Amino acid sequence: MTLTRHQIRERAFQMLFALNANPDADHDALYQRVLTDDPDQTVPVPEYLQTLVTGVLAHQADLDAKIDQYLSTGWQLKRIAKTDLVIMRIAFYEIDYVEDVPNRVAVNEALELAKNFSDDRSRRFINGVLAHTLDDPLDSQS
Repeated sequence: MTLTRHQIRERAFQMLFALNANPDADHDALYQRVLTDDPDQTVPVPEYLQTLVTGVLAHQADLDAKIDQYLSTGWQLKRIAKTDLVIMRIAFYEIDYVEDVPNRVAVNEALELAKNFSDDRSRRFINGVLAHTLDDPLDSQS
């Protein structure tokens, strides 16, 4: 089974969302759960999926600080829907730590995740936060 990067991002979202709700969950079991419907089958975990999940978890505080700096006045991380927060963490991780993913691609992929796992209002919110990364010359690499 070969997954596209988009499909890997979807699986990473599912993993990170589950781990957000249950940080002590068995990572290996979760990987298998998002990769196959057959509980008796064990499939190899794509390297990029591991990169995204472990990277977001390892850099979560930095990613949250980055998200926080782009929030409008009056907004706080704790007010953001968990789905939206996980999506933005993945996008900021790719922007800051994955060299072969242009910023614009990371933003577009985040918007696709929002289409699948959130609603239009959330998608506009995520776009508003992530759009700053495309305008910021310090962060731009597209």
